[in-house]
Amino acid sequence: MTKPIQEPEQAKTSRMDDLLMNHLVEIPEIGDVIQGTVIYVAAASALIDLGPLGTGIVLGKEMRDGLGPEGRLKVGTTVTATLMSYENEDGMIELSIREASYEKAWEDIEHKLTNREVVITKVSEANKGGLMVEINGIVGFLPVSQLSSEHYPRVEDGDKNKILDLLKKLIGQEIQVRILDADRDGEKLIVSEKAAQSEKERELINLLKVGDIIEGEVSGVVDFGAFVKFTPPTNDGDKKPSDKLEGLVHISELAWQLIDDPREVIKTGDQVEAKIIGIEDSRISLSMKALKKDPWDEVLEKYKVGDIVSGKVDKINHFGAFVYLDKDIHGLAHVSEFQDVYPGKKIEEVFKEGETYTWNILSIEPKTHRMGLLPVKENDKKKEA
Repeated sequence: MTKPIQEPEQAKTSRMDDLLMNHLVEIPEIGDVIQGTVIYVAAASALIDLGPLGTGIVLGKEMRDGLGPEGRLKVGTTVTATLMSYENEDGMIELSIREASYEKAWEDIEHKLTNREVVITKVSEANKGGLMVEINGIVGFLPVSQLSSEHYPRVEDGDKNKILDLLKKLIGQEIQVRILDADRDGEKLIVSEKAAQSEKERELINLLKVGDIIEGEVSGVVDFGAFVKFTPPTNDGDKKPSDKLEGLVHISELAWQLIDDPREVIKTGDQVEAKIIGIEDSRISLSMKALKKDPWDEVLEKYKVGDIVSGKVDKINHFGAFVYLDKDIHGLAHVSEFQDVYPGKKIEEVFKEGETYTWNILSIEPKTHRMGLLPVKENDKKKEA
């Protein structure tokens, strides 16, 4: 009887090594993220085929896939899960889809942050500081300061309750945002609507130039000026109502007169014309007074140095008294000049805001809109008479 041919021991070893190498299974550790295929789904559990590792089970709330469109598992789909235990109380490999989805959600958020992607999200809540949104099931915060000009709550008296009422109107609306900060460990997600619109705004702003005249509506009045929304022209000269920009008319650019409170001369909803006097990044500076004749151009035709004139005290501060000689031209009675006439007295002891007094014009500077005044005492007026 012929004996079977014996393979050399070295050949046996090599073949066995090949088999081991070709079928080597890397054993994951607890907490590792692994992939498997859904083979069974019940109301409160699901079975996942993990290949060489065997079958895993997902229980209860751990079934929820935070990134899925419906948040439900389906037989036949490949899922990512976190290994929670090799042997639970039932002797099965226990998995968590939710835990893996959470990590996947943050990875996606960090990718969007790095690539400066614009994300569509829905406003879920509002508070006095801003809005709450969700991205991949992760709650994020949109500060009021990061709202677009369209949604920014312009409340003239700054009442926080009124601001909150306006913010609540945005609940349920879809908005476009860009992620500003994503801290996975601290579970902090900050987004900006303003940053998401910056690219579009920049395209529109590039159509503008300093010196352009715009027509728009006052969208808000604050202590330092007024905001005006306007529609810029497109490349073909047409205007699209949906493409709006917003500029600021600083309090000093509202009119040639001195203004303490912008609300005295302008209000929300007013239709105005303004000239673009500055464009810096996304900030547009406007001027309404630039479209009006400068009354100081003709000041030397009305007043001369040495004239004795009447003028109403408009405001008193530590510099002195600001005095209007007419509705357009004002001057300053400096506190140092006042002391020469009324030594040892405080300016508010002699003059009252809203009252008219007699003044001597000391200097006139039309280019800088400055006029120096010296108060004239009553007995000095009588001597001159």
